[in-house]
Amino acid sequence: MVAGGPVVQLVVVALTVVGLWIGARLLVDSSVRLARRAGLSELVIGLTIVAVGTSTPELAVSLDAAYKGFGDIAVANVLGSNIYNLAFILGVVSLIRAVPVTSSLVKRDGVALLVSTAVGVAVLLDSTVSRLDGLVLVGLFLAYTGYLLRSGESDTGDDPVDITRALPERLSVPGRDIALLVAGLALVLVSGDLLIGAASALARGAGVSEWVIGGTIVAAGTSMPEFAVSLVAVRRGSLGVSVGNIVGSNIFNLLGVLGLAALVQPLAASPTALSTLSWLVAVSLLVVAALWTGRRLSRVEGGLFAGSELARWALGLLGLL
Repeated sequence: MVAGGPVVQLVVVALTVVGLWIGARLLVDSSVRLARRAGLSELVIGLTIVAVGTSTPELAVSLDAAYKGFGDIAVANVLGSNIYNLAFILGVVSLIRAVPVTSSLVKRDGVALLVSTAVGVAVLLDSTVSRLDGLVLVGLFLAYTGYLLRSGESDTGDDPVDITRALPERLSVPGRDIALLVAGLALVLVSGDLLIGAASALARGAGVSEWVIGGTIVAAGTSMPEFAVSLVAVRRGSLGVSVGNIVGSNIFNLLGVLGLAALVQPLAASPTALSTLSWLVAVSLLVVAALWTGRRLSRVEGGLFAGSELARWALGLLGLL
């Protein structure tokens, strides 16, 4: 538990968010350089290391919350992060520049996003996630990853989204990269642990539910790596990377993060989870529909999605959602 008043807790939250962002970038960048040195293809690196690496904060925070018995924060972090990724991050990126995507990403990964969201709804209908549920979720994620890698190797259609294009090219020095990887992982774990303590204390002190704090402040904080990768991708002209990174991270959050957290300890969420689930389903359907019909996110659509996330935050913090 983090001692101190609300101001101290807010400072701790802000510092831990920065720590999560720095730690995730160290972890992802060093892992990518080591994987390149080992001869792995850019596609394999993008589909596995980068997509999972940018979700490391969500994983660390939800695992820590599950271990400490904060089921609301563990589940709300996953659902809130997914809504934030789709609505706010993609919305802001689209406001900067309209985002085109490949048909293969929309048809394959867009459908996978909707299926994983439907699975999440089915699991959370009773506001609990058992260890058996967690095992099924993790198994589905492993099966999906295996399918991605197999289909990627034989893909002869549109170029697959290469998330690694949004990352810096630097000379790999094994000893240094291993040290940076360990340092990044440690920073993510420590920051995640402190964030849970500060967020739960802040929620109690402000009279706001842990579910709302987990689905807004904590969710936005753990989504910083996805935001950073998407903004760098826009700056470098790799616009499809933004969508690929978000879709991959969201699937991992719902299947991998939620599943692993339930394996640590069965999760019990508040009934508010159902309204957040409904919001997530609506946003997911609208984003996939927008991409499917036009294969791009326009500035108008981006503005509407970003605005919807600001509205969700306001309703949640006011106790109206």
